[in-house]
Amino acid sequence: MATDYDAPRTRPEDEPANESLEAIQVQRSATTQTAVIDAEDFDTAEGIDLPGADLSHEELTVAVVPEQADEFTCGSCFLVRHRSQLARQKNGTSFCTDCEG
Repeated sequence: MATDYDAPRTRPEDEPANESLEAIQVQRSATTQTAVIDAEDFDTAEGIDLPGADLSHEELTVAVVPEQADEFTCGSCFLVRHRSQLARQKNGTSFCTDCEG
């Protein structure tokens, strides 16, 4: 069925045709709620590490996994990559596809 996009649009019965702008704004402001932000819900400055901060008293809590048999360390970017990303080997040094590409 073809649609005539130039024809005037009709309003649904539940919307009044001549509602004023002020009445619409009053109605929306009565139903709209403002967001309230509780400052206690956010992290305080204690959770932020500033550049140059003394972290000598901090302890490393990350488990380090050794390089697996199907992985290699790129000689250019020094990232541990999967063997599927091996581009070439030269003099015992492996290079990834990102560095060689």
